[in-house]
Amino acid sequence: MDDAPLILIVEDEKEIAKFIDLELRAEGYATEVAYDGVTGLSAFREKAPDLIVLDLMLPVLDGIEVAHRIRKTSNVPIVILTAKDRVDEKVEGLDAGADDYLVKPFSIEELLARIRAHLRRVTPSVTGEVRVADLVMNLDGREAFRDGRRIELSAKEFELLETFARSPGKVFSRFDIEEKVWPEYTGGSNVVDVYVGYLRRKLEAEGERRLIHTVRGVGYVLRDE
Repeated sequence: MDDAPLILIVEDEKEIAKFIDLELRAEGYATEVAYDGVTGLSAFREKAPDLIVLDLMLPVLDGIEVAHRIRKTSNVPIVILTAKDRVDEKVEGLDAGADDYLVKPFSIEELLARIRAHLRRVTPSVTGEVRVADLVMNLDGREAFRDGRRIELSAKEFELLETFARSPGKVFSRFDIEEKVWPEYTGGSNVVDVYVGYLRRKLEAEGERRLIHTVRGVGYVLRDE
């Protein structure tokens, strides 16, 4: 969990804050929760979060002012949550420095998707080498090897394998994979299953043990069993 992105939740409705907190932790994020604007600003300065989920209607100091103050010193992504849905109010929030805007009641799946999208934009790409069991990926050279055997991969196959290899042991849903590797798809296709099949055939071409496993009803995971 030490390397997990830290998300600061600034929300005065405690049930909503708790719900978001539990969902984010279940997704593997680290979290910090504040229930008013002043405490939220203090947490921002002390914790240096990777992303902020910010309500607008906050006690002590409202979300617009919190966003203004944060933007004076940081470009951290800010996703606003609010019951306000008028266009001018949305514009005010975005002009204050927010990167995104969700109106309550919101879908937690949509919030999670937007958080992932914003974190991808600010996370520097990792270069070098990734190793899982006898799989080695040279990210600079876009090469993959299994126990020294070179594996010829297409661009999408490499991207999919890299997604798994960067987070060994993490179960990815098909939706998560499509969003990351095939953002042009809107769901409902079998592209993930097809490409996992391609990867398995190439990774196991000489009888090697399976690394990409199916988690029934959920998706796929790369792990050495």
